Amino acid sequence: NRLELFYDFLSILLIKNTLYLLLTSSNKLMENQKINNDFAFSKKNYILIIAGVLITVLGYVLMIGGGSDNPNEFSYELFSVTRIYIAPILILVGLGVVGWGIMKKSTN
Repeated sequence: NRLELFYDFLSILLIKNTLYLLLTSSNKLMENQKINNDFAFSKKNYILIIAGVLITVLGYVLMIGGGSDNPNEFSYELFSVTRIYIAPILILVGLGVVGWGIMKKSTN
């Protein structure tokens, strides 16, 4: 009978100490870990990145076409000013704007 009481006492003591250790260690972990709710970029950064992607897509869209329907004929429309100069410049500008949007320091 006394042995059973002693085992009950030890089990209660063990459970109590285990719960204490779990609770104190979780509190210490929560104190040490600061939750960071900040985004990597500000709203201006995201706007610049989206604008750069749209400019780049516009440049690629301007490059579409220029070929002839008949494979035996050559179309000089392939070498139009839009496809040779404007579209590549727009693509490079768009990529530059995306890079600027990524590198721009956000002010909080």
